[in-house]
Amino acid sequence: MYRQFEIMYLLLNQKSATAKDLADHFGVSQRTIYRDIDTLSLAGIPIFTEKGKGGGIGLQPEFVLNKSILNEQEQKEILTALQGLISIKTADSEQVLKKLSIMFNRNTVSWLEVDFSGWGFDDNNIFLDFKTAILEKQIVEFEYYSSSGEMTCRQIEPIQLWFKSKTWYVKGYCLTKEDLRTFKLTRIKNQKVTKKYFSERNLEEIVSEVKNDEYEVKMITVKLKVAPKMLYRMFDDFGVYIPKKQKDGSFIVTLTIPEDDWIYNIILSYGEHIEVLSPENVQKIIKEKSRKILKKYL
Repeated sequence: MYRQFEIMYLLLNQKSATAKDLADHFGVSQRTIYRDIDTLSLAGIPIFTEKGKGGGIGLQPEFVLNKSILNEQEQKEILTALQGLISIKTADSEQVLKKLSIMFNRNTVSWLEVDFSGWGFDDNNIFLDFKTAILEKQIVEFEYYSSSGEMTCRQIEPIQLWFKSKTWYVKGYCLTKEDLRTFKLTRIKNQKVTKKYFSERNLEEIVSEVKNDEYEVKMITVKLKVAPKMLYRMFDDFGVYIPKKQKDGSFIVTLTIPEDDWIYNIILSYGEHIEVLSPENVQKIIKEKSRKILKKYL
């Protein structure tokens, strides 16, 4: 069936071809190609053959897939979705987009370009490994480095790749912890898609909510005073609404965010251009971290 689809694609792309050309392309006999042509013809595809010089196998010029079960808007939605897949570099998505564009007789408009890769982490192999494992239901083994610096060996039944807050995660049932967990892809090393297969679990019987692999997330509300020159960073890091401007030109920003080392490191990265107004425990942690940094240079 795939070969017959490919024949249609080739003929839509280059108008006509000889049986010998098609046989050489697919590595089959010309007799097999003619059987494929008969099958396509019986299926209602307007395919024809012409003998003699300049002849060959072709499709009627007016043939496109507009008469299929997909209407014009549905065809556009499929092509748009495939453009999104190209953004995350899924295998063959660009080739599929090209083929369907020709078969739908439509030019694709490159209206969207997304690059999910970071400045340092751009390992497409890990993404494709987990994609394969999810679709084929294969167990994945890997080393995982937690925020505390601990390395553990894990085996998971991967369920879903998840992009959240500038970071890729994989959700899965962890065979090591016997629970649903999430893992940051950037902290996964030496992953291996095994030959062990798994069946779908009734996730509702396991737990009602996917847990983070490292800790229960604690949310805190912080009030910050930010210098004007660093306001753009607040938009980049937190996507805040227009904050309240003060008489001295600074801005007051209130955020509710997870409390972990990430937020403290972000605050410290603003240097002298930020001040924690509340809560008091966050002020103390920032002071202590600042003292430890200063001590290294005394």
